[in-house]
Amino acid sequence: MCLLAFHWQPDSDLPLQVWANRDEFLARPAAPTQYWLEAPQVLAGRDLVAGGTWMGVTRTGRFAALTNYRDPTREGGLRSRGELVAQFLTGDESAFITATRIAEQASDYAGFNLLLCDAQQLWCVDDRGHAQALDAGWHGLSNARVNTPWPKLQRLLAGAQTFVAEQRADAAAPADAALALLSDTSPAADAELPDTGVGLDMERTLSPICIRTSAYGTRNSTWLRLGREHISWHEEDFNTGQRLQFGIDR
Repeated sequence: MCLLAFHWQPDSDLPLQVWANRDEFLARPAAPTQYWLEAPQVLAGRDLVAGGTWMGVTRTGRFAALTNYRDPTREGGLRSRGELVAQFLTGDESAFITATRIAEQASDYAGFNLLLCDAQQLWCVDDRGHAQALDAGWHGLSNARVNTPWPKLQRLLAGAQTFVAEQRADAAAPADAALALLSDTSPAADAELPDTGVGLDMERTLSPICIRTSAYGTRNSTWLRLGREHISWHEEDFNTGQRLQFGIDR
């Protein structure tokens, strides 16, 4: 993933709600979101190059997602970052234990931010070896550290907050409206752009919520509602041109 906005309410009937865009090179092979044959409790896509995944959920309510940390001066890691998500989803460690363990191994990987939720706590761990439990409320991740206010993250958070406020009055709010928040291709103004070392033209190209170029861009848009009794996953898969929908009764 490269952009996530999420609402963490651990004491509610809907502990976690997530809006996420996965940005990747269009030529990199990937399997669509599905239940894994070797781990049928896992619902996730799969990177067919390294075998890991970028975001997924389990029938028991475990959730994990990964974003790249943008640093063009940093070399690649010894291990695939996608394995971090896959290992958590297929395991049974608590989010705290996993975050602590990964923090000790962080130097093995290229730059990353990793969200881990075990239905009790939501943790974020990164490649600096920094791990923190996130408080209840709204949070976001892009290609910087958690809650860094990049323009596209601020726009997505604002839209998601409005959506949730309206959803309270209309419990049947359609998935189309939720996914539409992730389809905004408007670039940020130059004055708002971060400086991550990739040059002004590339900062502009990467500044929309939804990225569209000939070789790189948004390949999946996902809206996840992780409730105590039911999990719903709605996705636009731009690799296949399909709308995917999954429901899990817990």
